[in-house]
Amino acid sequence: MTHNKYVFILLSVLICLIYSEMYATELQQDTSISDTGRDVEKVVIYKIDIKKEIDKTSQIYLSKGLAEAHRLNADAVLLHLNTFGGLLDAADSMRTAILYSPVPVYVFIDNNAASAGALISIACKKIYMRRGASIGAATVVNQTGEALPDKYQSYMRAMMRATAEAHGHDTIVSGADTVYRWLRNPQIAEAMVDDRIAITNVIDSGKTLTFTSEEALQWDYCDGIAESVDEVITKYLHHNEYTLESYEPSWHDNAKGFLMNPVLQSILIMLIVGGIYFELQTPGVGFPSAAAVIAAILYFAPLYIDGMAANWEIIIFIIGLILIALEIFVIPGFGVAGVTGGLLLIGGLILALLNNVNFNFDYVTDFEIGRSVLVVLIGLTVGFGGMIWLSSRIGTKGALRHIALTADLEGAVSTPPLALLIGCEGVTATVLRPSGKVLFDGKYYDAISDSGFIDKGQPIVAVRFSNAQVYVLIKKGTRG
Repeated sequence: MTHNKYVFILLSVLICLIYSEMYATELQQDTSISDTGRDVEKVVIYKIDIKKEIDKTSQIYLSKGLAEAHRLNADAVLLHLNTFGGLLDAADSMRTAILYSPVPVYVFIDNNAASAGALISIACKKIYMRRGASIGAATVVNQTGEALPDKYQSYMRAMMRATAEAHGHDTIVSGADTVYRWLRNPQIAEAMVDDRIAITNVIDSGKTLTFTSEEALQWDYCDGIAESVDEVITKYLHHNEYTLESYEPSWHDNAKGFLMNPVLQSILIMLIVGGIYFELQTPGVGFPSAAAVIAAILYFAPLYIDGMAANWEIIIFIIGLILIALEIFVIPGFGVAGVTGGLLLIGGLILALLNNVNFNFDYVTDFEIGRSVLVVLIGLTVGFGGMIWLSSRIGTKGALRHIALTADLEGAVSTPPLALLIGCEGVTATVLRPSGKVLFDGKYYDAISDSGFIDKGQPIVAVRFSNAQVYVLIKKGTRG
């Protein structure tokens, strides 16, 4: 047990040091870039590669890349995009960052801009495509590729429409008539999500819209066809002399993005809950508590560094843990402290995932709230299910065999009859909280304490029995 405690402490310190170094490196990078050495005769184009699934890692690439482009006083940002889509919440954050970027953002679609990739592309100031590339097919689907219910599609339709509308329209006055011509037709953006939308000469009802590069060019969803980044810059952005800077992701960016993946966050929540549960079933401090603490550090650290998890949200989580511990170890039963602790623990996990500013939730969307609740609930559900499954199998073989009592208890209940144990003296084989195992005359029995919690190895006396369990008291003159 002492060995486990030292391992636990060393692992926790190591993780804290790693994230401290990550944070220091990020701050150093943020403050080390200046535009003093810029060649005044050449424009600066800043390129960000998005050539993977749209997820938290891609979001980090774009966020840091846009910030660095702004610090470099770049003339334009060019996204080199090739993706089949990904997470909707990450894509939403990315399209918002593009729309409000002080540096104009252009995109070069190098083959694919499907689903979330289409949303990101439409947010850009100009869209350029390789010949043979495609854009569209933005229906919201689950992991198996099946379309989600209409409430999700409705949210995506509105997001696509709003993104197209953000580019504005031209006002055409013809006699007494005034016509507004959208630079990017919002109805076309919606048709990329909803197969019920029909647009004359564009798409029939029953089909989800996907444009080839030539079709996108015809309907103003492509501003030029090019075969390379250089051709986009020279032919369409009209910069023959330019300096191309590229964002280079660090291992920190990849690690933070990996840890912020919703699936991994659910697993970490499962480990937190499971570690707490199994620690309560075993005496002392060991592997379960180490797993729970390390999982909590990995859950909160990237969110804290990214500015999503505030100090007060982490404090809520810690207070919840303390209240649960008080309920279990100090206050008998499970009442107000336990329920309050559970609510605070769950609340801290959910709030850490929301991009609020202190106590201001005005800019947190219903979708973000629903996603955060879903991630936490999945982790809790799988965690509790896993605890039930492991509880019935733990202790027989494998790495966890040492945390359960494996002595042969056959005949312990009925041989000798429990009535014969009344008045007998024995010793606790495990901690009684208030239930556990006791040892009488070399045999193990299920027991319940009639005098509060009793530590392992304490002398006890059997006072009565019921439902195949012995009720015991700590032996007089002994301190529990």
